[in-house]
Amino acid sequence: MEEMLLEYLPILIFLGLAVALGLILIAAAAIVAVRSPDPEKVSAYECGFNAFDDARMKFDVRFYLVSILFIIFDLEIAFLFPWAVAFPVMTDVAFWSMMAFLAVLTVGFAYEWKKGALEWE
Repeated sequence: MEEMLLEYLPILIFLGLAVALGLILIAAAAIVAVRSPDPEKVSAYECGFNAFDDARMKFDVRFYLVSILFIIFDLEIAFLFPWAVAFPVMTDVAFWSMMAFLAVLTVGFAYEWKKGALEWE
C-alpha cells in the first residue's frame, strides 16, 4: 500500500505547488491592485460600441460579416486537423463527409467574398 502511495507523491507535490502558487498570485494581485480606477476604465464596453448609446441601435453589417468569417475559418481549422491526422485510416464515408463540410464552408466564404467582407477601408 505504501508503494502505491509513493507513486502518487509527485502528483500530490505538483498539486500542492500549483495551489500554493495560485494563492500567492491571488494575494499579490489583491495587494498590488489599484484601489481607485478611473471611471473610463471600469465603464462597460462591448463589441466596439459604447454602452451609453441606445440598446436598440443598429449594428454595422460589417460586424456580422467579420464574425461569420471568423466562424468559417475557426470551424475549418478545428475540424481539419483531427481529420488530417486520421487521414491514413479513413473510410470513403469520412472522406466524402469532410468534402461536403468543406463545400458548405466554401459557400459561406463565397458569400463573404461577394458581400465585400474581405475588402478593408
